[in-house]
Amino acid sequence: MKKIILICVLCLSGIVCPARSSLKVFQLNLWNATTNVPGSEAGTVAILKDIDADVVLLCEATTGKDTSLVRRIADSLSACGQHYYLSGAGHPVCMLTKAKPEKSEWTCIVPGNEERAILKVTLDIDAMPFAVYSAHLDHRNYQCYLPRGYSGSSWKRIDCPVTDETSILEANRKSYRDESIKAFIEESAEDIADGRTVILGGDFNEPSHLDWVESTSGLRDHNGATVRWDCSSMLEEAGFTDTYREKHPDPVSWPGITYPAGNTDAKEAGLNRLTWAPEADERDRIDFIYYHSPFSSFSVRSATIVGPAATVIRDMIVKDKRQDQVLVPDAIWPSDHRGNLVIFSFKAGLQSKNNQI
Repeated sequence: MKKIILICVLCLSGIVCPARSSLKVFQLNLWNATTNVPGSEAGTVAILKDIDADVVLLCEATTGKDTSLVRRIADSLSACGQHYYLSGAGHPVCMLTKAKPEKSEWTCIVPGNEERAILKVTLDIDAMPFAVYSAHLDHRNYQCYLPRGYSGSSWKRIDCPVTDETSILEANRKSYRDESIKAFIEESAEDIADGRTVILGGDFNEPSHLDWVESTSGLRDHNGATVRWDCSSMLEEAGFTDTYREKHPDPVSWPGITYPAGNTDAKEAGLNRLTWAPEADERDRIDFIYYHSPFSSFSVRSATIVGPAATVIRDMIVKDKRQDQVLVPDAIWPSDHRGNLVIFSFKAGLQSKNNQI
């Protein structure tokens, strides 16, 4: 009886009774707006329909004059009974959300790299306030190729691998990736101060320092290099959590490779190349979903790589040794990347912006 009375008092006092809630977030690079894989626009619709995410973070969503791909995808999903709000329409970086956004805006715009602006959407989901960011960081100076004997600027072979961390990071910082993440950390600090849970996802075009450690230094043509990559390090230091590594902390047993995906349909079509370092093992995890929450109830229930159960090694499509680590959709895969699917758990209604019960 005491429990029933307590619940009634909480409800009458305006505090929502505890209800377990979840949030499903899916992230994917659409590879030149699905134009490199025949039939993959329809494939993307089928994939999104089956995944049925609450938030979908997309990049490379436009190509040339065709800026309507994601609008067509949203319309097709709506016809199937799944309604999404589209933010960032007509831009290469965009977002689909089941909840209606309070506001969407372009932010984290760094001088000299305006085209890599990050899309920010604020919204409430089950009475919890969120700020969700969709990003596609600078692809230039992709210097995880240096230890593999390739230039990350010209994409050509170099005389010998560069494995010195200082030299690698010096070359890496010629990109605008670190500036973008610095701007994001500054912008999201206001969201955190306002009591919002912050989620950031996208194609970073840079690996994680959690994957380039001593235990992996002899794998995937790292050639002995260990590198504390800037973007992941900065996010970690700012209190953000890498969802995949939180659930799968061992980068040897759970590499979580997202690029390059072993897309056989793309290989057969031959409309674009799957590899930029054909004589190397260039596999890396460069697509991410990060989060920062002021609420202790907010946690990662699962983090899964989605896409073909194969990657590319020295210009050859090779099946994953552990195919159970990848969710393989029953549809044409649209990308040269694999995606991230994260399910968050939280208790709706118990949080406030200033305290928790």
